[in-house]
Amino acid sequence: MTEYRNWEAVRDWIVQGIATRDLREGDRVPPEQHIAAICGVGRHSVRRATAALAVEGVLSIEQGRGTFVRIRPALLYRIGRHTRFRENLRRAGVAPGSEALGVDLIAADADIARALAVPEGAPVHRILRRGLADGIPISLTRSYHCADRFPDLGARRTLGDSVSEIYRSHGITDYHRRETELFARLPTRPEARLLDQRPEQPVMVVSKTDAAPDGLVLGFGEALWGAGRVRFLLEDQ
Repeated sequence: MTEYRNWEAVRDWIVQGIATRDLREGDRVPPEQHIAAICGVGRHSVRRATAALAVEGVLSIEQGRGTFVRIRPALLYRIGRHTRFRENLRRAGVAPGSEALGVDLIAADADIARALAVPEGAPVHRILRRGLADGIPISLTRSYHCADRFPDLGARRTLGDSVSEIYRSHGITDYHRRETELFARLPTRPEARLLDQRPEQPVMVVSKTDAAPDGLVLGFGEALWGAGRVRFLLEDQ
């Protein structure tokens, strides 16, 4: 067992626990005596470390209840005709990021075919990505695009190209969100794991269809958002 000798090391131990998701937003920090025993310090060092982290906005000390990992304020996400993930997060003062979790080619079922205005059974790119805000998972998106219209989309999304960049390379310089549907549900256990939340915490599902100015359907997507991490502003369409 590593022996920690001062309050700054205790602070680092708590911060590392948050970074590795051993401690999550809203979790109660272990009791002082527990941390003191692990780190080999006195309880006064633990108190000094938690007080410093409370000043930094990392922890919340609640009298009579304990010390908790502070829950970040819900991100304001604007949904309008020209919603863009990265622009939205930057506007909110948050660093956007994303991870590719899977890319494959499937045959469109009846629902996807209807959404993309293609024949049932047509080849479709299916993209699974996880959106990040300051490195924290905030959304899980499944998007679908007609492979005949955009044959290189799957490979380019794997390389990190944005959808807007891919559209532009195919001569589509502008597009808009044609329709949006929102509803809430509980996530599956795999979804909760990817969103780094508990299965009993609800998610907000946002499905959308993108179209070119001439009405051509470009893509269909369904995004799952951690309901406690985001609030939506529906702008005039």
